[in-house]
Amino acid sequence: MSIGVQGITEADIANYLVNTPGFFERHAEVLAAVQLASPHGPRAVSLQERQMQMLRERIKGLEHKIVEMIRHGQENVAIADRLHRWTRALLLTADPAALPEVVVRDLQHEFMVPQAALRVWQVAEPYAGLPFTLGASDDIRSFTASLGQPYCGLNSGFEAAQWLDAPASVSSIALVPLRHGAVETGRGTIGLLVLGSPDPTRYSADMGTEFLLRVGELASAALSRLVRV
Repeated sequence: MSIGVQGITEADIANYLVNTPGFFERHAEVLAAVQLASPHGPRAVSLQERQMQMLRERIKGLEHKIVEMIRHGQENVAIADRLHRWTRALLLTADPAALPEVVVRDLQHEFMVPQAALRVWQVAEPYAGLPFTLGASDDIRSFTASLGQPYCGLNSGFEAAQWLDAPASVSSIALVPLRHGAVETGRGTIGLLVLGSPDPTRYSADMGTEFLLRVGELASAALSRLVRV
């Protein structure tokens, strides 16, 4: 390949070198003589040294990504273990009336939730009037039915926050609807799970809700034993 002198551009030179791999074999002294500015100081370095620096930086970046992947993997395993223990506790609870307490207590313990509470409605006659059935107004039930997914955000005076032990200290809140069966069956909500934290960023409006959805599904499945058939 040949190029003319008139109107030559850097792109022409780059294209020529890319398409003429034998150039540096025939002119090895040119490759050795190329000097580049070092990103780590004012001195000039050879092309080979600059390439080595770029490779080291790339390797370091890959190492950081691998460390992050390992860390995320370990965190995911820990979350899966906690979810497994919580689910196992629900399955081992023989008395249906004890389930709401187990749901809340073990959820707080396994996932370090500062405050949690729930209410269940449409319960069967043997469970009517128990503490977990009280305090769910018609407004709360309508609001819960309107939730397509868990709500996360600042505690702006939600009525359901009053179920918590210290509602005045709650800055961020998660509201997880409980449903009998899948959402698409239209069988409606049977309760609401409330999680609260004094940390305003614990349950932020932009956080993902996939995990809370799974928690809600598992809690709903367990609590369905209390519901009228």
